[in-house]
Amino acid sequence: MISIIMGSTSDLPVMEKAAKFLDEMEIPFEMNALSAHRTPEEVERFAREAEGRGVKVIIAGAGMAAALPGVIAASTTLPVIGVPIKGMLDGLDAMLSIIQMPPGIPVATVGVNGAQNAAILAAEMLALSDVELSVRLKAYKEGLKEKIVKANAELSQVKYRFKVN
Repeated sequence: MISIIMGSTSDLPVMEKAAKFLDEMEIPFEMNALSAHRTPEEVERFAREAEGRGVKVIIAGAGMAAALPGVIAASTTLPVIGVPIKGMLDGLDAMLSIIQMPPGIPVATVGVNGAQNAAILAAEMLALSDVELSVRLKAYKEGLKEKIVKANAELSQVKYRFKVN
């Protein structure tokens, strides 16, 4: 199981991209909104108890000070993937907060608003020991390739006076 956690429900429009991908890949997940600053005890309890609930990977989205992924990583040995949420400074503040973790407390980090990539990374982690999931991921990535091949073929039909292909 994968856990998706966000600092507040205002982050849902970004984090739901992770949920949609996990749903598509048929991966069980949970979703919670807990704040590292407003509900610190609940966040620490969530992190300490995650493994016992069957969680294998945690995806944590946060904006601005973006402490949530790091606070979670400090309280568990499960892999934590941070998703910086665009807010102030185009999300640079959140990204820097997440990637600047002290030695011993790693947090994998995807791009700003990159919840779908976080879900793909989490799925790839689970696929290391799940052959059926690995097959679904390979099919997903093959589908990405097919979309680009199709788009390129359609692009060849677009005409300009000086376009040579």
